[in-house]
Amino acid sequence: MKKKVISVLLALTMALSLAACGSGGGDNSGGTADSGAAADDGAAADAGDTGAAADDGAAAVTEGAAADDNTLTVWTWDPNFNVYAIEKAAEIYAKDHEGFKVQVSEVQSDDIETRITTAVTAGDLSTLPDIFLMQDNSFQKYTTYYPDVFTDLTNSGIDFSQFSAAKVAYSTLNGVNYGIPFDNGAVINCVRTDILEQAGFTVDDFTDITWSDYIEKAKVVLDKTGVPMLTAQAGSPDQVMMMLQSCGSSLFKEDGSVNIEGNAELKAIMEIYLEMVEAGVLVEVTDWDQYIASLNNGTAASAMNGCWIMASITPVEDQSGKWALTNMPKLDGISGATNYSNNGGSSWAISANCQKVDLAVDFMNSTFAGSNELYDDVIAKGALATWAPAGESEAYNVGVDFFGGDAIYAKIVEFATHTPSNVTGPFYYDARDAVGVALSNISQTGADIDSEITTAQQTVEFNMGG
Repeated sequence: MKKKVISVLLALTMALSLAACGSGGGDNSGGTADSGAAADDGAAADAGDTGAAADDGAAAVTEGAAADDNTLTVWTWDPNFNVYAIEKAAEIYAKDHEGFKVQVSEVQSDDIETRITTAVTAGDLSTLPDIFLMQDNSFQKYTTYYPDVFTDLTNSGIDFSQFSAAKVAYSTLNGVNYGIPFDNGAVINCVRTDILEQAGFTVDDFTDITWSDYIEKAKVVLDKTGVPMLTAQAGSPDQVMMMLQSCGSSLFKEDGSVNIEGNAELKAIMEIYLEMVEAGVLVEVTDWDQYIASLNNGTAASAMNGCWIMASITPVEDQSGKWALTNMPKLDGISGATNYSNNGGSSWAISANCQKVDLAVDFMNSTFAGSNELYDDVIAKGALATWAPAGESEAYNVGVDFFGGDAIYAKIVEFATHTPSNVTGPFYYDARDAVGVALSNISQTGADIDSEITTAQQTVEFNMGG
């Protein structure tokens, strides 16, 4: 009874707070980076609903499940990325399932979460579609408080072992699988080989290294070229979060309690971050536009982020061949530390309102969990798989001229398979934001690191009602 009351109260609170967010698409990461040309079948940016292979163009936005036995309704965002991917999946599935189609409503990430909250608050799940996309870092929050919204996929026949374990963990709660993994957010370290060459280095010098080694080499690059290795948005904890996951640590413990104060890995990472800022090898910029500009105009020697960042690097055609891709540094002296992490990404869910669960599961199992053809196609949109077999296909092993002819797509899939899992839980964003505030206070005003870490811990515990 207590959990039910808390759930209802949370639903009311979230309905008010999320509604204030408008129709924003969430953060800058994970499936929203690609701004390339729309698909040939006319997936326009202002489309409300689009049906795969439909001749009559975009239909009006439809709520809830479709009456047609061969049609599945879908909520997702970004016509050039997620909408394109689900429609391509439907096109592939329809080859062996005549008459099948998806009816897609373009709904921003924040708005999907708002609509779910509203449906729960109203006690009416009939407004939900058959399938919807959800940001990975939100998945456990919603499955914790609204488990009745999601279909249990654990024994559905989908082989989750073929996906990156870290990716699957985002949509798994108490051993139950609620999501089908989609896009890859594996962290990559993209380096400017021409700038490194001026300092006497190659990409190999930045491969499989530790952070202490990285900082020493970054100082040489700065001294020889005047260019810092990294840039980051001031106050953003993204760099810290990537480093934290790389060593298998989280902001929460397995029992759901906050793991900020007393987290030795987190403190060490924050100290590394501050050391880089002080040394000038990491320069903080004010916003996302300045961050992207630093990569495009050569005022940063590298970009360390989710693999979706490539879509913001490759448009600068005169830099083709001047970039290379490798893994990130790992923490010194930490047992289990790796050179791999994740930032961003999303997963598909089948809603409890779906009246055609068998069809929805078979569709997902035949495409996002089983089609090289799908992943070979959507790779052009920047949608890289965490489905391991995709990395073995010819398309994933083709050299990319922009990155020196390296088979970067297969490399990224391989990175994803080595990424440690982390615990997100329902209050992940509260914890993430609290760490961001602490980092900003320490970096910008010289606040005491231990005091700020304690404050962050207390802030999250207060938000959790502790």
